[in-house]
Amino acid sequence: MNRKLRMGMIGGGKDAFIGAIHRIAANMDGLVELKAGALSVHPEVAIESGKMLFLDPSRTYTDYKTMLEKEAALPAAEKLDFITIVTPNFAHFEPAMMALDKGFNVVVEKPITFTLDEAKQLKAKVEETGLTLLLTHTYTGYPLVKQARQMVKEGVFGKIRKVYVEYPQGWLSKPTEKDNAGAAWRTDPKRSGKSGCMGDIGTHAANLAEYISGAKIEQLCADLNIVVPGRGLDDDGAVLLRFDNGASGVLIASQVAAGEENALKIRMYGENGGLEWSQMEPNTLLVKWSDKPTQVYRAGNNYGGYQSSYATHNSRTPGGHPEGYLEAFGNLYRNFALTLQAKINGTTPSAEALDFPSVAEGVRGMAFIDNVVRSGQSEQKWTKFEI
Repeated sequence: MNRKLRMGMIGGGKDAFIGAIHRIAANMDGLVELKAGALSVHPEVAIESGKMLFLDPSRTYTDYKTMLEKEAALPAAEKLDFITIVTPNFAHFEPAMMALDKGFNVVVEKPITFTLDEAKQLKAKVEETGLTLLLTHTYTGYPLVKQARQMVKEGVFGKIRKVYVEYPQGWLSKPTEKDNAGAAWRTDPKRSGKSGCMGDIGTHAANLAEYISGAKIEQLCADLNIVVPGRGLDDDGAVLLRFDNGASGVLIASQVAAGEENALKIRMYGENGGLEWSQMEPNTLLVKWSDKPTQVYRAGNNYGGYQSSYATHNSRTPGGHPEGYLEAFGNLYRNFALTLQAKINGTTPSAEALDFPSVAEGVRGMAFIDNVVRSGQSEQKWTKFEI
């Protein structure tokens, strides 16, 4: 294949934060080009957004169904390779199902769907079609998160015993949903789902804990809170965790931690040592030992070949040139694109290229939301993690 992958986008018009992030990430490696879009439910915004992005007017649509129908009918030389869906939670499932039915691979924002049942249906559709789905759990794209995962997988810390993961934000510490569109839909049960904070950022924390540890949550005990009066969904909470490898853990997520930005942090401890990584300082991984000083791993500096191929594959710049959120997002798109290229060419993607979140992580994310809400409403101390 000697061309860029052709992308269509649903949602993500001119005033949407996350749509611009996806476009930057997709463009980062020169592997993808945006060719079509249904960029807003408001026709005038959709058309104006298409003009701003220099889309062909004939491929700027005012609704996603028309886009998918017309794009699917184009000849192979023009047909889109995948669809990116960056709408609010309630509008993920139907576009994703239709895109798969029309033969398009899919990129979708998290949480993957509005309900667990929808996530299961989507998983079945992906398996039925054999197409590829990327779920943008961004934090798994950081090189030192991948390094941490490989170190745990190789057993350098011994058996993992304890996991602490926290994600405090402060942007909803006041009722900002009154004049902030992003806050408005995230705190609205009709558009966000049954959970607010835990669905929005708690799922990121849970995914990161499972990704690095390689273990699955099998029991939990949750406490959810609505701190800001009148809010319809949780904006704060904590969860005790038990994993299928015997480890225990604590997950804290809050959007009312006034003064905090996006302070996602994880610590993990085994028999021999542990690790610490923070999204606010993503180029540093602390590796701690019980019998020697703490080591500092830095992205871009592979002294002595200590870093895994997964870390180096996802490192973009030499040490001292900061990489962050956009690059991690770009790593997800690049690995997805490399996988699609290999499939189109009839070759096998590398293990490093295949390392991105997909529909299975999406199902677990929706199950996490369901189980946390069920536990938070129960008087029972521990709740079995059910899917």
